[in-house]
Amino acid sequence: MGPQSGFDDILLVEDNPGDVRLTRELLKNAEQDPTLHVVSDGDDALSFLRQTGEYRDAPRPDAILLDLHLPRMDGEEVLRELDEGLRDIPTIVLSGSQQGADLKLDDVEADVDACIEKPLSAKRLDEFARARHG
Repeated sequence: MGPQSGFDDILLVEDNPGDVRLTRELLKNAEQDPTLHVVSDGDDALSFLRQTGEYRDAPRPDAILLDLHLPRMDGEEVLRELDEGLRDIPTIVLSGSQQGADLKLDDVEADVDACIEKPLSAKRLDEFARARHG
């Protein structure tokens, strides 16, 4: 049985192992139990989404959970680099502070579907998914 939200595959772009573990637990304990694909930096996120290199067999995710503070290429750069065909994937920015996310994302606002303050909550993710699916 698939998740009620319709998110079967979620790409989590997060370099903090504690936050990865927390997100994994949260999704497992929620009514949804999507497959969580984890990459730890912006370069790998783009490779995963474009299905290049070691990620050529990667599935197209139903949602992207994107931390802003990443090594090598940060979340804001990832958003700018998303190709036209990838911009329709629902993207949720995970931020240490709501205000920080809003300030930093002013110029890429159009590509972000939601900003959720860490830690992610199952309720917020579920509300977001339900809103996306009408």
